[in-house]
Amino acid sequence: MSGARTADFGTGALSRAAGLIHTLVTVEALLLLAASPGLAGLLLLGPDPANLPLAAGCLLPLGPALSAALYALHHRTGDLTDLHPARTYVRGWRLNALPALKLWTPLLAWLTVIAFTLTHFSATGLPGWWAVLLGGIGIGSLLWGAHALVLTSLFTFRARDTARLAGYFLFRHPRATLGAASLLLLVAASTALLTEALPALLAAPLLLSLLHSGRPVITETQEDFTA
Repeated sequence: MSGARTADFGTGALSRAAGLIHTLVTVEALLLLAASPGLAGLLLLGPDPANLPLAAGCLLPLGPALSAALYALHHRTGDLTDLHPARTYVRGWRLNALPALKLWTPLLAWLTVIAFTLTHFSATGLPGWWAVLLGGIGIGSLLWGAHALVLTSLFTFRARDTARLAGYFLFRHPRATLGAASLLLLVAASTALLTEALPALLAAPLLLSLLHSGRPVITETQEDFTA
């Protein structure tokens, strides 16, 4: 009987819950640490739209940090006796930092152009519907970025292939895209109504939700686009 209890240790429901909490807390701490240089810079910037390019530069470290977090959460184990979230996070950062930056950097640049144009829209002389169009393009770009982040974190593709797959999955799996949109809406609402620090403090659970909603994308990529 004692042998059975020993075999069950670390795999029960309570142990799995404890393991999940431990993984989330560890990944959250490492994500904030990896992104801290840029986040510290953001705290020094004022809300002036002229600071948008500087803010984009401060957000550059966030891409690899998010990618490593997705990698660690995807490869987590439910066995309490075999938890190594810190080691897995570091491995994910080492593997994905450069591939993530290849997609994260142009996405940030594109979103900065859109945000700068919208904040100075009255000076452009364009009709109002252009602002709506730009806003829609910005949202679509964010959703594409969510798919691209998941793909580049879990698979080894060339940047252009990841970009094409992310665009393909935008419409191929609308539920996954809707799930990403819901998370973006939650982040935007919590930032606007509460504090901009809240999404950063809840990044690990939000990323775990992104993995869950993106399960069809991950499964199809494994089955149809990897050897």
